[in-house]
Amino acid sequence: MSIDWICKHHSDLGKEQLYAILQLRTEVFVVEQRCAYLEVDGQDLVGDTCHLMGWQNDELKAYLRLLDPESQGGDVVIGRVVTAPSARGQGLGNKLLEEALEQAEKNWPGVPVYLSAQSHLQDYYGRYGFLVVGEEYLEDDIPHIGMRRG
Repeated sequence: MSIDWICKHHSDLGKEQLYAILQLRTEVFVVEQRCAYLEVDGQDLVGDTCHLMGWQNDELKAYLRLLDPESQGGDVVIGRVVTAPSARGQGLGNKLLEEALEQAEKNWPGVPVYLSAQSHLQDYYGRYGFLVVGEEYLEDDIPHIGMRRG
């Protein structure tokens, strides 16, 4: 699978890119996971938020956002990690996370990276150097755990 990785500051996103991002996130987080919540949370277009996109031809296959440490209390925060249903099972999640860690280091060198992981993915993120911080909690009835790297 040939993927073109693009990481853009929110101010550089085209409207078609933003639409594809919101469409994919809603498809997975709201419809597929059956979580009725405000997915568009007001953080996509603030501060130095960056959007990492994995495109195949004209289709968004993988995405996550990087929230800047100034707005997040000192850590770069990875969130909204998603792979398109049509692209699952091909190792794309691994590449997405590797790209995210590279972009975090490029944009904010030496700054710790935090993410809120679904609890069953602790070992997966652990392979990338993330350690559990805090206690497990429910978010939209799904168990999550905070994890930090660096």
